[in-house]
Amino acid sequence: MTQQPGPQDPLVISYLSMRKVVGVIACALPLALAFGKILLQGPGIEGSISYYYYTDMRGVFVGSLCAMAVFLGSCRGYDRRDEVAGWLACAFAIGVAMFPTRPYVGATHEETVIGAVHLSCAALLFLTLAYFCLALFTQTDPGKTPTPRKLQRNTVYRVCGTLILVCISLIVVVSFPAVNARVWQLTPVFWLESTAVISFGFSWLTKGETILKDQ
Repeated sequence: MTQQPGPQDPLVISYLSMRKVVGVIACALPLALAFGKILLQGPGIEGSISYYYYTDMRGVFVGSLCAMAVFLGSCRGYDRRDEVAGWLACAFAIGVAMFPTRPYVGATHEETVIGAVHLSCAALLFLTLAYFCLALFTQTDPGKTPTPRKLQRNTVYRVCGTLILVCISLIVVVSFPAVNARVWQLTPVFWLESTAVISFGFSWLTKGETILKDQ
């Protein structure tokens, strides 16, 4: 008789560990970029997470996104949708890392085009991350009854996914020139992006059973 993998199976532990790593990287990224830049170059918050590419924290920005891309592309779930979403998130994360956002000033035509690719990849990445939270993480094995902890985790996933979508919508709103002129000094895009990224990270920490683990 073939033995079914249990909760202590090395493969199960490996997948849980990968999810935890994704969650830790995502939660730490905005803080690492902000504080790292302050320590190395002086006070000030960049207008968005992407602008840290043009600071001394470029390596952390690119390296973290590439690491997340590898883990996202490696994770598997219940069905084909998980695999496709993982590979899409992997591709979009690499796109965000490899195609930098347009510089603040003096952007060439080539930099503007590359910046447009970056923006597209970033938007699609956030949408894919929201899809993970709202559609994939909330699934339950058809042969099992959801435990109370699983239902609690589903609430966490839905809150995180909703936060990501709300942040994306607000980023669009504050990007309008009339609104941006009033709020740009508050660096709203950075804070909204950070909230979305940390929400995603928190959902992956939950998926990795760091939070609300079944008893």
